[in-house]
Amino acid sequence: MKSNKLFSVVLAFVLLISAFAVVSAQDPEAVAINKADFDALLSAGPVADDAAIAASAWASAVKEAGILRVGGTRTSFLFSQLDETDNGIRGFDAGLYQLLARYILGDESKYELTQVTSSTRESVLTSGQVDAVFATYSITPSRQEVISFAGPYYTSQQAILVKNGNTEINGIDDLADKIVATQAGSTGPAILEEFAPDAIVQEFEDDIQARTAVEQGRADAYVTDYTLILNSIVKNPGAYAIAGDVFGPIDPYGIGLPKDSDGVAFVNDFLKLIEEDGTWAKLWQISLGDRTGIDTAPEAPAID
Repeated sequence: MKSNKLFSVVLAFVLLISAFAVVSAQDPEAVAINKADFDALLSAGPVADDAAIAASAWASAVKEAGILRVGGTRTSFLFSQLDETDNGIRGFDAGLYQLLARYILGDESKYELTQVTSSTRESVLTSGQVDAVFATYSITPSRQEVISFAGPYYTSQQAILVKNGNTEINGIDDLADKIVATQAGSTGPAILEEFAPDAIVQEFEDDIQARTAVEQGRADAYVTDYTLILNSIVKNPGAYAIAGDVFGPIDPYGIGLPKDSDGVAFVNDFLKLIEEDGTWAKLWQISLGDRTGIDTAPEAPAID
């Protein structure tokens, strides 16, 4: 009997130590957005007067419909992430389109989101499925042939994501003869052709597929916007690393609108307003700065 009791005590102790070891070995949790601060900022956003809306056919159509139809994502941790506990979508891009909904309709919740990928952002605009696209959307000449852009509202460059612990790739010169993932329909393929012409490029439909290829060893690296890579690193602590420095041309993010729409002027006026009144900087700090350890918001880019 005594030996059975002793065995039970020892077994319980071993299980306790094992459980503690499992908990201790877990990766640190990603830094969540401050929902209260985010929601409070939106509810204090500006509202356009009737004259400003009436002067724009695009804004008038949104006002009449009673909803802002947005093309965007729900899986971009820093820019547009769905919170399933309350169905809120929060982040830098999400904050901008909800502020725009408030600006036009007086209510930041008056939006409808259609999920897009890099390959479908133009088509949802040209088909009239959405009124605007907010999706870390780089302004490029080829895209400007099909749609129009407001902004830019943010700038980035390219970077290289690798699996944490990778010591073979330390910068752009190490991509030669390596399998490099990028997103179809993004600026990644052209950037790789220019800066890493000897890389073996594999195009994937979206960010998750490209990162999964790196995780599974089907790709050695993933080249995309630095801010998207930062998004992945913050969301998945310990999983990835950035190899080397950012590179390539300055990448301006814009808000996609129908070709030649007078919504461009309207949205640009909105962007200028929230930059001047400090809303842009506050949104950046809540969405990105506080979660990446950056204390000061960057200067907002000049609106074209």
